[in-house]
Order: sequence, then C-alpha cells, then structure tokens
Amino acid sequence: MSPEALLNIGVSAISQGIIWSIMSLGVYITYRLLNFADLTVDASFTTGGAVSAIMITQGYSPILALICALIAGMGTGFITGFLNTRMNISALLSSILAQIGLYSINLRIMGKPNLPLLRVETTFKNFSEWIGLRDPFSSLILGFTVAVAVVCILYWFFGTEIGCAIRATGDNPSMVRALGVNTKNTVLLGLILANGLVALSGGLLAQSQGFADMGMGTGAIVIGLATIIIGEVLFFKKNFMLRLFGIVFGSIVYRIIIAIVLQMKVPSQDLKLFTAIIVALALWIPNALDQNRARRARKSANKELFAGDQDTNNGGASHA
Repeated sequence: MSPEALLNIGVSAISQGIIWSIMSLGVYITYRLLNFADLTVDASFTTGGAVSAIMITQGYSPILALICALIAGMGTGFITGFLNTRMNISALLSSILAQIGLYSINLRIMGKPNLPLLRVETTFKNFSEWIGLRDPFSSLILGFTVAVAVVCILYWFFGTEIGCAIRATGDNPSMVRALGVNTKNTVLLGLILANGLVALSGGLLAQSQGFADMGMGTGAIVIGLATIIIGEVLFFKKNFMLRLFGIVFGSIVYRIIIAIVLQMKVPSQDLKLFTAIIVALALWIPNALDQNRARRARKSANKELFAGDQDTNNGGASHA
C-alpha cells in the first residue's frame, strides 16, 4: 500500500473518530455525570442521521438539517427522561422502551432502511469546496472545529449553576435535594442535552459517509463507553476540560485501532466482538492498576511497621 493511501486511511480514521466523539460526549453526560444507564443512544444516534438525511434529500440546507437533528435528539432524550422522572419507570427500562419505540419512528422518518446522500449537497461537500481541500482532510478540519466548539460549550454550561446541579445530581442526589434542587428536572435536562449531542453526531456521520442507515446506531453505547474509558486511561482526569478533550482523543485512538484491525483483514462482522473485548480490557486495566498500587502500599506499610517493631525490640534489648 502506498504512503498516500496510508495517509488517507489515517486521516479518515481520525476524522471519523472526531465525529463519533461528539456522541461519546453525550454518553459521558449520562454515564459519568448523571450515573444513568441510558440505552436510548443506539436509537437517538440513528434519529439524528435519519432527520439529517431526509431533510437534505427534501432540499433543505445541510446546516439546518443538523440543527433539526440536534432538536430531534433532544426530543428522544425528553422521552426517556419523561418515562423515568414522571412515570417513575427505572432508568434502564425507560431507555429500553424509548429505544424500541424509536426504531419504528426512525423507519417512518426515513421511509426506507437506507437513504443515500450521494447526489445532494452536504455540510462536508460544501465545506470541502469552500476551503479547496478534498476529503478526508476537509472532513477532519470541519469535524475538529465542531468538536472543539462542543467541548467549549459544554465546559461553559457545566460551569453554570444549572450545569453544576446536573453534575452534583449524579454524585450525590440526596445532597442536591437537600439544597432545594429538583433532581428529576436535572436528570431530564441532562438526558435532553446528552441525546441531542448523540443525534448531532449521527447527523454529521450521515452527511460525512453519504448515507443514513437504520443500523448506523447499533452498538453506539458500547463504542461511547469504550472511547470514554480509553480517554480516561490515556489522558488526564483531574481537570474537567481535559476530561472532555480526553474523550475526543479517546475516540480518535479507538478509530485508529479499528482502522488497523481492518487493515489486518479482520472480518467486519467481528468488529463488535473486538469492541466488546476493548471495553472489557479498558474496564479491567484501571482496576488492576489500582489493586496493584494498593497492594504495593500495603507491602510498604507492613515493611515500615516491621522495621519499626525491630527498632523497638533492639532498643529494648540494648537498654536491658
């Protein structure tokens, strides 16, 4: 394979990772900040792609299509939040119910299982013509710009009073309620924001790859968890801004790994299994490292205690 082909594959993997990272940021809000097991992601991702694709094929602006995809995703988050906070259905079951219902809704939006975008204008095509660069380099620049903008907006939002209340809800809901904050509203708002980002990512992916498909969101929650964990393992976790950017870079690393695996002629049907293995390893490695550090700390403490006992005994023997 020529160096130019390898470069194109690498840049394409990075641009895809950046687009998927916006979805992972949405998963981060529910999984880490709200401590909410939201499986709506697989369906809301497809909702974003479906809304974006159908609006473009109907002649609407690609940017307007992305805005509508964001709004539609927020609506899916509202459905899950309403089932959970207003109808008192458990978090897991409410997201499953929303996911099942959205399958039929997504199919009705698209009208068919697959909707191509090959002969219509997209945000990526227009941007490529505007800056005079071909894909995948133009997609990389546009995706990175959108991802940085999303990270900055999230960093600002979660620094506000409402954002801090959402973050505190996942950490200690009892304390938040004691401060007079309605945790049902914060959970609902967090789900709306998270699924809006997921749908925005789906809309961007549909425009980037040139089609929307009913199966495009399958396994999105697993991919999101994988990128979050990779980002937390490889990058800093102390600063909130660095955590958000760590998720973006974690998504890039994940996509590069997938690209390498595909170049090794691994069958595409095995990618989900490979993703599950990556998630399992990423979950196990931090725990194993923590256990190893704790074991070393105990050994060090025991050695110091043993040395102190010996000094005491020696001192007593010398005095005698």
